[in-house]
Amino acid sequence: MARRKGLSFYKRKKKISAALLHEILSYLLIIFIASLLAVVLVYSIGMCTNMIGVSMEPNLYNGQEILVNRLSVRLLAPRKGDVLVFLPNGNENSHYYVKRVVALPGESVQIKDGHLYVNGNLYTDFEYDKIADAGIAEQPIRLSNDEYFVLGDNVNNSEDSRSANIGPVKRDDIRGKVWFHMAAGDSSIGLMK
Repeated sequence: MARRKGLSFYKRKKKISAALLHEILSYLLIIFIASLLAVVLVYSIGMCTNMIGVSMEPNLYNGQEILVNRLSVRLLAPRKGDVLVFLPNGNENSHYYVKRVVALPGESVQIKDGHLYVNGNLYTDFEYDKIADAGIAEQPIRLSNDEYFVLGDNVNNSEDSRSANIGPVKRDDIRGKVWFHMAAGDSSIGLMK
């Protein structure tokens, strides 16, 4: 019997071998375990919160999502220049504050003539605008062994350690260090300096 030439609508069924199926399932399992591990690590070590207010502009913007590393401040003491997330005076009913460390435990802080002085020396680690309101730092403040003095990057629009209702931040009130931030207007992520 001769085969006809032309179109044929008959297709042979392709069989998936057991080895191929095993390999596909192995890859899916590895991807699932890696994703689960990543989620567990991020949520156990870190936390996600939003920046509230304009006090950290131009580095962080109102409403911007930030990822906070909670483990880093438990293992290592915060350093000058670190951007911390804390609850003012440990108030659990307050929103998280985000500010930059300018003075460490044991140091003295004062704001004179619109300039920040740490241990009597002009602070030059971060460039601030002339500070209009010295607040409680008008007189020298000596930080205790567990206190940090923090300021917002947008210093003249910031409620920070200069405010009597916040004051120096105690180490126990610090929730973490800003790790990453979502870039404004898109879904890209930036490492916090």
